[in-house]
Amino acid sequence: MKPENVPAVTSQQIARLPKTDLHVHLDGSLRVETILDLAAKQGVSLPATTPDGLARAIHMGEVCADLNDYLRAFDITLSILQEPDALYRAAYELAEDNAKENVWYMEVRYSPILHLKKGMKITTAVESVLAGLRDAQRDFGIRTGVIICGIRNINPETSLRLAELAVAYKNKGIVAFDLAGAEVNFPAKDHKDAFYLILKNNVNCTCHAGEAYGPESIHQALHYCGSHRIGHGTRLREDGDLLNYVNDHRIPVEACVSSNVQTRAVSDYASHPLKFYYNFGLRVTINTDNRLITDTTVTKEIELAVKYGDFTLEDLKEIMINGFKSAFLPFRDKQALLRDVTAELAQIH
Repeated sequence: MKPENVPAVTSQQIARLPKTDLHVHLDGSLRVETILDLAAKQGVSLPATTPDGLARAIHMGEVCADLNDYLRAFDITLSILQEPDALYRAAYELAEDNAKENVWYMEVRYSPILHLKKGMKITTAVESVLAGLRDAQRDFGIRTGVIICGIRNINPETSLRLAELAVAYKNKGIVAFDLAGAEVNFPAKDHKDAFYLILKNNVNCTCHAGEAYGPESIHQALHYCGSHRIGHGTRLREDGDLLNYVNDHRIPVEACVSSNVQTRAVSDYASHPLKFYYNFGLRVTINTDNRLITDTTVTKEIELAVKYGDFTLEDLKEIMINGFKSAFLPFRDKQALLRDVTAELAQIH
């Protein structure tokens, strides 16, 4: 419960908060209108031809049967993301949308291997996204980085190739490597060679874990793959010893509340462990996962935290700082950014 005599957090205060989004998928975060426009230009057939109809087809705002059901929506978005201009536009518009809600820093993740059905070179799939983000930073001032994803349910050799790609583009816009995709029956430890290559080359890494599978998945992400952050981590609370390890080592948790409700990782918003993790001392961050498929924004996720977790303004300020502290940025860049963030937060009363 929120302490007595603590004022309610206002929408104006939330709007003013300098924000991060460290866990957002490019192919799950397009504008509906952009999908319709690109499909028309490319001659791609969609399950609906109106914004409302397409939104329903992508399960926006609906609870799915499970994570695998949720992931089927990506078949629609990926169908129009097979050309360089489409990737550029998706990246540029995602950064623009984030900048409009005062997101200062965003790390967008995707798997270039999923964008080659029309013969695009994998390097072009990387450079098109980087170009879109670079131009968005010029136009809107938002700082960005890209995380390349290996896919659990594709063979580990492909993850290794994607890890090589991440190494090749280190210091050129790629800030980390991730493992995403279906979690059940596809353990992270099968992809340990990809993570070994990443760590050997001093590249950052995160890993989806503890979303559709239990704490063992988080254990593998940390101790087989050497993950520096945990994507979701929703089921970490089931293992108190591992929970303390994550807390003691200040391993950030990339929380995605709405997405976890939709995929049934938790039963409802009130059951989400975000507030417990925060109270326990974990370095929790608030993220969208998929702005389109989940029908959310960073602002909406913060509003949900306030509504269901009774977070105060001071709590939110600390979580915003957690986001910037957890960013995959060089130390001195992060220091400078945190000074600006701290000064901005001090002005919000």
